[in-house]
Amino acid sequence: MKQPVTRERRVQLDRGETEATHLAEVLAVDFAKLMANVAPGLPASAITPMRNAAKRGITLRMQGAATLLRVHGHGDHAQWSRHASDTVRGWACYLIGSDPGLSLEHKLDALRALADDAHFGVREWAWLAVRPHIVSEPLRVLTHLHGWSTDASPNVRRFACEALRPRGVWAAHIALFKQEPHHALPLLHALCCDASRYVQDSVGNWLNDAGKSQPDWVRALCSEWQQRHADDPANTYIRKRALRSL
Repeated sequence: MKQPVTRERRVQLDRGETEATHLAEVLAVDFAKLMANVAPGLPASAITPMRNAAKRGITLRMQGAATLLRVHGHGDHAQWSRHASDTVRGWACYLIGSDPGLSLEHKLDALRALADDAHFGVREWAWLAVRPHIVSEPLRVLTHLHGWSTDASPNVRRFACEALRPRGVWAAHIALFKQEPHHALPLLHALCCDASRYVQDSVGNWLNDAGKSQPDWVRALCSEWQQRHADDPANTYIRKRALRSL
């Protein structure tokens, strides 16, 4: 059942005064109004594209907002990364992801704090903002993110897995991992008994994605894990989630 968004909440969200509490509120934000409120120095004509883009998908609107901010001299992601609005912090993610002056590794490192954001939406924008780069160079990203698998924060550990999912949600697929998921084994082994349900869900979903192209490989890995980690409830949960479509 779709959750309603009251007029009062819409006003608060469009002013950038508060965070969205569920997906319906995330999607209800008027980007043109929000941008006019948080960046009052922008000329009205600069915000027109945001009004014209109101019916476009949310990901395209996020990309467009970041481009508009950069073009009009507001491209410093640090300016937005601690804003009260989760949408604005999401713009910071896309400013980082589209920054031509940053290497891929520097983009990932700059996104680390946003990957650990307290808001569910910002954590998703963090990996979606660099997904095109991940699709182009998945092994390079895998190498860089492997160290994140031991981070103290489950949000950061989850980012390392979720960002590299073969299929993912609202995102382009990673052809290499769909056909050759074994490349990600070091990361998957590192997270296969993670104590966080948030991470467990991501690992299970990663394998479920891979199982759509390589079901025998996923079954074999889960069989191996069952022998190695039979008494571990986290691994049991991950295996069940991984095999749910097979």
